[in-house]
Amino acid sequence: MTEFIIEAQKISPQQRHSFIVESFDNLEGGDAIVIVNNHDPLPLLRFFEQNRASEFKQEYIQSGPGVWKVRLTKNKKEGCCGFCGGN
Repeated sequence: MTEFIIEAQKISPQQRHSFIVESFDNLEGGDAIVIVNNHDPLPLLRFFEQNRASEFKQEYIQSGPGVWKVRLTKNKKEGCCGFCGGN
């Protein structure tokens, strides 16, 4: 499993969500991104729940007050042995 850190507050607000979604889409099954932000990324998490519900699991690593860290792990495809990376 590979884990990539994205410091969301360093990305311009206009590009932040699309950058994170694209980064997630490029992950191999079993890999993860950790989103580090200065606020709870609820709108982004709602987007993932509405549009990628079967593709990921989330885990809060840190929940404020000044820093939030959320791990989004890309699920492996159903019946995957893991050899191909789950894609």
